[in-house]
Amino acid sequence: MGHNISQPTVRPHRQYLTHYRNNDKNMADQTTGRQLQRILHYSVTPCRPLLGLRRNECALYDVDCDEVYPRLYIGDVESARNKQYLRLIGITHVLNTAEGTRFGQVDTGHSYYRDMSGVSCTFRYMGFPLVDQPSTDISRYFYIASKFIENGINSGGKVLVHCMMGMSRSATCVLAYLMIARKMSAAEAIRTVRMHRDIRPNEGFLQQLADLDNELKRDRLYY
Repeated sequence: MGHNISQPTVRPHRQYLTHYRNNDKNMADQTTGRQLQRILHYSVTPCRPLLGLRRNECALYDVDCDEVYPRLYIGDVESARNKQYLRLIGITHVLNTAEGTRFGQVDTGHSYYRDMSGVSCTFRYMGFPLVDQPSTDISRYFYIASKFIENGINSGGKVLVHCMMGMSRSATCVLAYLMIARKMSAAEAIRTVRMHRDIRPNEGFLQQLADLDNELKRDRLYY
């Protein structure tokens, strides 16, 4: 009488292959600072017209300021300090991303704008003591900045976000706002702003924006 000889059980590897493939896909979907650097490099800001009221205003007041999203502006130190210009364009909220007295910082504050509030509106100010270095942890202010900007726009006001040159710290906070509040990807946010202004966040800030992009993608995947 024959006996059935049991064959050794071969454990299926499909689940492991699927797991590894998913991990590979997730790794491929990760945003990196280098990717954002390339997008920034290849996104071209259109040439500003030589004529036009907005640019003439900037020339008249010797400021460098652009509306990069409806009711949201990025500007330099001179635009932040020129209260006559701020009144002219209707700014109600100022976010200083370079607050301080050190080199490369802007020493305005609540007291500097105390005469900006009028009958029709209350002027709001917020400042972050940031320096423009790759090692600076700007990400700790992303959600605070986003809330301040969103409150300003939702109240019917206009928001100026500035640093020294309006290129790195201020631009980084505006990009974070567009990603958090307007649900743009980092790439979409960069292209949106670059349509209106030349910006140059440093490599450390770009990596922190990439990390935010990955965090937001994970959160939106599960909710």
